[in-house]
Amino acid sequence: MGEESGQGVETKVEISLNDNINANPPPPPPAAVAPPHFVLIHGIGGGAWCWYKIKCLMENCGYKVSCLDLKGCGMDHTDPNTILSFHDYNKPLLDFLSSLRENEQVILVGHSAGGLSLSDAIHKYGKKKIKLAVFIAGTMLRSGCVTDQDIKDGAPDLSGFGELNEVFDIGFGLGQDHPPTTLMVKMELQRKIIYQLCPQEDSTLAAMLLRPGPIQALTTAQFKDTEDKDKVPRIYIKTMQDNVIKPEQQEAMIKKWPPSDVYILESDHSPFFSAPFLLFGLLVKAAVSFGC
Repeated sequence: MGEESGQGVETKVEISLNDNINANPPPPPPAAVAPPHFVLIHGIGGGAWCWYKIKCLMENCGYKVSCLDLKGCGMDHTDPNTILSFHDYNKPLLDFLSSLRENEQVILVGHSAGGLSLSDAIHKYGKKKIKLAVFIAGTMLRSGCVTDQDIKDGAPDLSGFGELNEVFDIGFGLGQDHPPTTLMVKMELQRKIIYQLCPQEDSTLAAMLLRPGPIQALTTAQFKDTEDKDKVPRIYIKTMQDNVIKPEQQEAMIKKWPPSDVYILESDHSPFFSAPFLLFGLLVKAAVSFGC
């Protein structure tokens, strides 16, 4: 995990008065290898808080971890009804990447709609800043939401749980005559839809912290095609008991933009709560597999 072995070769240096004082000194010991840096991006309505179990596991094992709040999410106080463009929504991630030191690369991890944030970053920064991208039940669309089929593949279809207004609390920040600006699954349905395999305390925490998500910004996300889009290796983690981004939707996105590898996880839509140790293991596997 980037740590040097403690059993190195002991070197003895003896100096006498006859030694040439101008002789070249021995080279310094090699610097310790920096641990991989994971940057974790939440899905719609979530926040950095979603990752508390994964962050703890990773940091206890020596990894560097950053968890970001996108605009209008988590601790960011922006009214999500005012966030109408994806660029505005994803600006915290883009700003974070631009602030990295020269030649510093990170492992981006995106859950659900966080996959759009990863794709945006891949197009804008490529291998310069991103060593590896990991999509967890993520919306993985090469160019974003360009066609109706893109939205069908990447957006949740919760019609099996009721009509739109029965499943979601809907915000109309631009007025009732305009498309919705925010959506959030109704509190009484959140556990059934999003967290059905999670511990009760985690779904209770989520019910307290989830916020309406800026749906207009997300469904209008489109990315300018770049040469860098296929240079960053991608891993997709399929969640096989997912009610939100169903396995067949995940498979459709995988086929349209094939990643470097696909991992299978028997979990609901929120494996950071329902299967944290298994998810942690897959993230470490991904990092090791690509030399991170």
